[in-house]
Amino acid sequence: MQVQSKACCTRPPVTLNGGYDSYELKGKYIPYNGLKTYKTGPAGAKRGIFVVYDVFGLYIQSLKGADILGYNDEQQPDNAGEFQIFMPDFFGEHPQDLQNFPPKTPKQFKAISDFMNGYGYPPKTVPLIAPIMADIQKMHPEIESWAILGFCWGGKIASLVCQEGTLFKAAAQCHPSLLDTEDAKRVTVPMCILPSQDEVPKVIDEWFHNLIVNNPDSYLEYFDDQVHGWMTSRADFNDIHCYEEYLRGYRIIRTFFSRFL
Repeated sequence: MQVQSKACCTRPPVTLNGGYDSYELKGKYIPYNGLKTYKTGPAGAKRGIFVVYDVFGLYIQSLKGADILGYNDEQQPDNAGEFQIFMPDFFGEHPQDLQNFPPKTPKQFKAISDFMNGYGYPPKTVPLIAPIMADIQKMHPEIESWAILGFCWGGKIASLVCQEGTLFKAAAQCHPSLLDTEDAKRVTVPMCILPSQDEVPKVIDEWFHNLIVNNPDSYLEYFDDQVHGWMTSRADFNDIHCYEEYLRGYRIIRTFFSRFL
């Protein structure tokens, strides 16, 4: 049974203000296999993270998160190491339409559903990853090991990619959606899962139970007072606690990946 997050399809993103909207990115956009990709992190880093964003695309909160993954900060343990980060823009000019959030009319609900069955249909995206990764590896042979991180919709992609024969050594899902317990049974690498208050604990716990049968080093931690999307497009930097939890989530991911890469 595949479970879609209700909050994912109803809660609008957070538009930043107070100077946060002018955040200066540390990385740059580079095409890999013809697809615009946000690349950040130290050029010489030997570990890579492939990031699959949420349905709102290249939001500033997601881009800042990629920078956090790529570089140490003063709160990160010295032994956490550095990563090169790659976030492809799968949706391009067609992410979820902000005008439909929060949805109030049948037309808006239909538009959101049509997106999830069109541009946002995971089986359409999964085949795109291998050729992108092949091009990245060709251009960055210094990277010796890889992890994949997915947010919401991107978490589904990560769980589908991390099955038998995967090149990734570790994976993570933050505020996951489209959970299917059969996917969990097929995952072949340790996975970190960080749900929000909007996920259904029974669904998450069952998914995690199936995951740890073959991947006992996996990790689960609930962020019970954070909304679905608190690490990406719904991150509210103007709320100090929310911003601290945003940072803590990324530190958990970096520390988890450092164990296996």
